[in-house]
Amino acid sequence: MPRVSYKSADVDLMARMMRAEAEGEGPQGMLYVGNVIVNRLKADCTDFKDLRTISQVIFQVQGGNYSFEAVQKGNVFYQRARAAEKKLAKQNLDYWREHPGKYALWYFNPYAPCPPTWYGQPFAGQYKDHCFYEPQAGTCETVYTGG
Repeated sequence: MPRVSYKSADVDLMARMMRAEAEGEGPQGMLYVGNVIVNRLKADCTDFKDLRTISQVIFQVQGGNYSFEAVQKGNVFYQRARAAEKKLAKQNLDYWREHPGKYALWYFNPYAPCPPTWYGQPFAGQYKDHCFYEPQAGTCETVYTGG
């Protein structure tokens, strides 16, 4: 059983986002970004209440801007999904989770050392240039139990 229900359009959309956000970090980096996307859908807490589809996660607006920089700036996000990224997206949607993105709801590239917190959330780990952050203990249990 997949971690979340999805359609082929969701696989394409997620693949485009993973590529746009982390293509330079290779397949592993894209998988970590995919973890965050699926985790936000499963979380139903903090900034991610009432998100029910991959599209809602990717096009979520917070503070007047899209949550993901790739959607804000366009870059490669608006290119077609490629087979390699679709395969990675499907892995995330079906089962794949791994540290440091396993329970992460946030990531960013600080172009400097990773800070110990990001908007008050604890640092979970780093992969290449991206820093990953999990929710504070007791604030979002569904990210840990949500499959």
